[in-house]
Amino acid sequence: MIGKYKPKGPVGQFVNSLEETVIAALLGVMTMLTFFNVILRYVFNSSLIWSQEVVLVLFAWLVLFGVSYAFKVTAHLGVDAITSLLTPGRRKVVGLISGGICIAYAVLLCKGAWDQWAPFADLPPTTGSWLPTGFDTQARGRSFFETDQIPMPEWLRFLEDWINYGERYSKMPRMIPYLILPISAALILFRVCQATLRIWNNQSESLIVSHEAEDAVEEVAAMNRGE
Repeated sequence: MIGKYKPKGPVGQFVNSLEETVIAALLGVMTMLTFFNVILRYVFNSSLIWSQEVVLVLFAWLVLFGVSYAFKVTAHLGVDAITSLLTPGRRKVVGLISGGICIAYAVLLCKGAWDQWAPFADLPPTTGSWLPTGFDTQARGRSFFETDQIPMPEWLRFLEDWINYGERYSKMPRMIPYLILPISAALILFRVCQATLRIWNNQSESLIVSHEAEDAVEEVAAMNRGE
């Protein structure tokens, strides 16, 4: 059920509020940039050439960040036509098996996300085809790669000494927009583990939202009745 999970404790509530704030902020910035650019284009015959790329980056951040958040609030859609026929005990077993598969996939996702992002941050990717077996210190760094149009913020100039060997960036380095890859992968792993633990503790029956169509119909019917 969407939104049924409520975090417990001040830390859990703070993290929940932080995630929702970040999602809202990403949506807000995307909307404002798009609206502002439309005004500039049709009213002043001008535009921010970097705004479209920023919106694309923020949209990617929103999607990847939202995947882990949807695991937390059990908002991912799925088919429960078969599991709904099982007894609660067997349904729990199936849910735990599904959680285990998702955890294994999330581990692989973490490795792939790190290997994709690390060279752009002048860090070594991992070795091994499936699980990390070490770090490839001989891999060629890609820290000099820049975005196409996004300007380099002055307060991030310290990255030039940290990862670009003192060379000046004319545009924002790609390691910044790509940073969402390891962050989102780690969050997905964390949230899948949380969701699986809730099934183990009998706090949930599934990793997915169940009967979303029926719930939507009931909500509309309740609204029509004035409830």
